[in-house]
Amino acid sequence: MHGVVVPEVVLSSGERMPLIGMGCAASPPPPPEVLTSILLEAIGVGYRHFDTAALYGTEEALGRAVAEALDRGLIKNRNQIFITTKLWCTDAHPDLVLPALKNSLQRLGLEYVDLYLIHWPVRLKEGTEGFNFKGKVLPFDIKGTWEAMEECSKLGLAKSIGVSNFSTKKLSDLLLHANIRPAVNQVEMNVAWQQEKLSGYCREKGIQVSAWSPLGANGAAWGTLAVMESPVLKEIAIAKGKTVAQAALRWIYEQGACVIVKSFNKERMKENLQILEWELSQEDSEKIKFQIPQRRGCPGDMYISEEGPYKSLDELWDGDA
Repeated sequence: MHGVVVPEVVLSSGERMPLIGMGCAASPPPPPEVLTSILLEAIGVGYRHFDTAALYGTEEALGRAVAEALDRGLIKNRNQIFITTKLWCTDAHPDLVLPALKNSLQRLGLEYVDLYLIHWPVRLKEGTEGFNFKGKVLPFDIKGTWEAMEECSKLGLAKSIGVSNFSTKKLSDLLLHANIRPAVNQVEMNVAWQQEKLSGYCREKGIQVSAWSPLGANGAAWGTLAVMESPVLKEIAIAKGKTVAQAALRWIYEQGACVIVKSFNKERMKENLQILEWELSQEDSEKIKFQIPQRRGCPGDMYISEEGPYKSLDELWDGDA
């Protein structure tokens, strides 16, 4: 099992991205030295794509894991690891984007990231802490913020740039202004929130979809059991001799999306990579498509307020379903 080779996709930027990534968000995160050793284990079993964000507070631990993996010879050079980090909403001001990336790079101890994403199409007042955003959500300057992202790309500080949690409409607004198209849109996607419309649009525009919450984040405060408790998925998993998680992840992989998995348990880390050697039948795929009720797990209601730019969830997501 040592060193599974995960298939890669070539992004519109020309860079290659492994189609399974290890997410580094945890609430609360493990102590930095514990997380570093977990991430080293992940590199050992074959993960080459790691997904963090300024918000997660895990950039330092990830940076140390990469440095240690190089020291130990687990990887030969920096190019063998794909690192994604994200711009938090308090820095989604055109003049704060570049300084925010430089801060992330400093925490990671790296000269560049492979992918830099706008975390949400949301701008918060500078210095906003916690998750009570009442009165703190400002109009989002999609054009100015993306220009600053393009600058990060031109300076070589981010090999690819993209977005996260953008609706079809927000992507099309962005494409009107973009000189560099977003390489990736990372969104909530799983069997219980299949994102068919958005996936189709992204395919058409050459934007790679990356799926967070592929198992419904059932440990999180906002998580859902709709994936792991799905009778449809359980039946498919039993018939295939796989775990429910493996069936859920394989479905996303077969949609052509990148899967951002997150388990800090070594056995499950290995299991999550064991989705490459088998496939779902057409009948399985049709059951998943037609028999699993659809509901967004993380609606984003913290960004909605009467006095803010998003007065309803429909304004945030533009009716994507």
